[in-house]
Amino acid sequence: MFKPGVAEGWCAVALGADRFDIAQVRRPSGRRPELAALSSFRRSGDDLDAMKRLRRELKLGKVRCTTLLGSGEYRFVTTDLPAVPEVEIKDAMRWRVKDLVDLPVESATIDVLDIPGEATGGRARQGFVVVAGNDVIGGRMALFEQAKVPLEAIDVPEFAQRNIAALFEEPNRGLAMLTFDDRGGLLTFNFKGELYFVRNSEASPTQLAAAEGEIRERMFERLALEVQRSLDTFDRVNSHIPVTRLLVVPPAAEGFVDYMRQSLSIPVEIPDLTQVIDCAQVPELKQPSRQAECLRVIGAALRED
Repeated sequence: MFKPGVAEGWCAVALGADRFDIAQVRRPSGRRPELAALSSFRRSGDDLDAMKRLRRELKLGKVRCTTLLGSGEYRFVTTDLPAVPEVEIKDAMRWRVKDLVDLPVESATIDVLDIPGEATGGRARQGFVVVAGNDVIGGRMALFEQAKVPLEAIDVPEFAQRNIAALFEEPNRGLAMLTFDDRGGLLTFNFKGELYFVRNSEASPTQLAAAEGEIRERMFERLALEVQRSLDTFDRVNSHIPVTRLLVVPPAAEGFVDYMRQSLSIPVEIPDLTQVIDCAQVPELKQPSRQAECLRVIGAALRED
């Protein structure tokens, strides 16, 4: 059962293709984050009826909630940021990304996050721009409002993955992390809890698991090449940040992690959330498969104020 009234924690709700995933995380002072609860429910019928049921059963009306957009519901762009006052940055970016996204920016919600670092040597300041249609944002807000579930934030997988990776960071070392969902792979680079670099891959877990023989070998090779090129690119742009590990949440493809270990220039590890999060109240998270399917919703619930 979810724990109501936990002021220091967040509850995240992710609406997947076929299920709801819900995670609640507390952040006790001076201790590891605590996974207070984790639940998954099959998504069938009317979403509003399902949200109302979840509100009653899990007492979602008494916790701070965020929701996680799916990978097809928004666009995530890395681009130069214009030299304008901060209050004007979103309006300026609306037109800068117009030709970079396949949705009308005039009817979209935009958010901008700086990539840490100084604009030096003639290089413009860089940032991440998140673009989502107003119909997507409005629909999600309306769903929570009608279900009487307090929605205080909307997250995307890139930032949820950043939150997870931050728990595994070593002091003064960069960390890369590769995960997969039904649409493909997501590679992120962290340093001191901040997101610095993002790259997507089209290779989905279903494709990787179904491939055999030479086809699987070529898919593995292409992914390893994409990751190594990303490592090289990151090193050129951020030479002061040594990236010393890659965490891989593996797809259900036999031999994938071993192949990456043999192909890349840095150590490759499989993360275990129980090493960095207190999961005593959710023993099912000891299962690697459960960690993989709920990693991003847990990451969303790890958001800090």
